[in-house]
Amino acid sequence: MRVIVDRNRCIGAGLCVLSAEDVFEHDEGGLTVLLAARPDEAQYAAVREAVALCPSGALTLSEEGAPPPRE
Repeated sequence: MRVIVDRNRCIGAGLCVLSAEDVFEHDEGGLTVLLAARPDEAQYAAVREAVALCPSGALTLSEEGAPPPRE
């Protein structure tokens, strides 16, 4: 899984940081900064939640190379 942040769309709501603080943080201007473009598998659920909660749609995922979901 690869995370992509469109800082031009980011409004600094902070839901990504609250959902996955090891993957996202805010810069001095309040916009999202990506700490881990390829998060660990243990962080996948939190990252997916952050993407779903982002009100501006600034976060997207590329599932290329991600392991298949567990059943």
